[in-house]
Amino acid sequence: MKIVTIEEFIPKEALDLNGLQGLRQCYSSYISKKISSPHRVTKFVITKSDDRGYYCEIDSVLFEKDEKLFDGNIFDFRKKTHENTDKFTAVLLIPTGIGAEIGGHCGDGNPVARLLASACDTLITHPNVVNASDINEMTENTEYVEGSILSRFLLGKVGLQKVKSNRVLMLMDKHKETFFNEEVINAVSSARITLGLDCDVYEMNNLVQSTSKYSGSGRATGEVNDLEKLLAVIEKFKDKYDAIGLSTFIKVPAKFHKDYFSADDMVNPWGGIEAMLTHSISEAFNMPCAHSPMMTSSEIMELELGVVDPRKAPESASTTYLHCILKGLYRSPKIVEATKGITLEDVSCVIIPDGCIGLPTLACLENDIPLIVVKGNKNLMKNDLNKLPFKKNKLFFVDNYLEAAGVMTALKAGVSLDVIKRPVGNTTIL
Repeated sequence: MKIVTIEEFIPKEALDLNGLQGLRQCYSSYISKKISSPHRVTKFVITKSDDRGYYCEIDSVLFEKDEKLFDGNIFDFRKKTHENTDKFTAVLLIPTGIGAEIGGHCGDGNPVARLLASACDTLITHPNVVNASDINEMTENTEYVEGSILSRFLLGKVGLQKVKSNRVLMLMDKHKETFFNEEVINAVSSARITLGLDCDVYEMNNLVQSTSKYSGSGRATGEVNDLEKLLAVIEKFKDKYDAIGLSTFIKVPAKFHKDYFSADDMVNPWGGIEAMLTHSISEAFNMPCAHSPMMTSSEIMELELGVVDPRKAPESASTTYLHCILKGLYRSPKIVEATKGITLEDVSCVIIPDGCIGLPTLACLENDIPLIVVKGNKNLMKNDLNKLPFKKNKLFFVDNYLEAAGVMTALKAGVSLDVIKRPVGNTTIL
């Protein structure tokens, strides 16, 4: 069993991009036939669109026979039935591996998350936004939700139940230098003694082989082999724990370790693989999951990097990169039935970087959820969201996250943006 990224061009006539219904039909009639092996899609991204159609990247688990661990498919959805207005709940998304100017490095989305959390009752976000090696500064009203679970939540397939705490199992690869395994254990002990976290550590014999790659769009992706071995370990322990942490090796060219810190425009090569792993585990077991890469050697750890870009500094100052995921998993919501806990009906708005089209964007289109698009958060995705058929006052473009917080506040107050700006247009007479 392995995880791969399949790149596919879908002609415009094969995909009616009017929401989730068009995508689900496209999967049944077109996408599924392009993937010859039995498979389970775990992520769907449109990286570029033009007059001819859509350039897509599809992360999929491939297996030799139908796998009972994976039910249904990610293109199923439940239509939103109504809107709960007693509280304002926002979803902040900064997709992994797309080189986002803000939130595409090492937890440099933390200030944005803190800002937007102050403008709502509950902020729901995913690990890529707040994971910063040994730092995670999310607020008390922020829910830390693994990316594929967050997509399913916006598709109306699951609810999110807040918890007091989770019992976490940390799975770590066995390192040839025992120092690194000892440091993982010390990181877990640090979280236990400071957070009050209940966490055990299990040492694995390097069960999966993960290799980082870049797709044609430049997005960080890769390939994971022998996934079934990792899933077998989790199957053994799943009933005793509420969440899974991972510290495993990701293979990248040796020069990447230094190139990443010296190049301004290099996309983080580790994030894509991390997302592929956690998406697959969360899909299979309905459990929160987060990953931190295992330091590969003393030589890599001792590289002289000098003063680095502040957005990458948390990585240069850490050995295990673990505390961020331990803090996140500590209170990551439990996955429950679609009508329980925080539900699709509670979502007041979604905030994304410009150009991003995936399941969350199409879920907003399908259910008339206000979508706030941040033009200033540059990234690799090349789509014009203006071309999607959003209804009036459901699609808002802003230059930065300061403006996004303003739009959120206006939505929360029920104030039309048309009357905030000047000049004010004449009242429409029908």
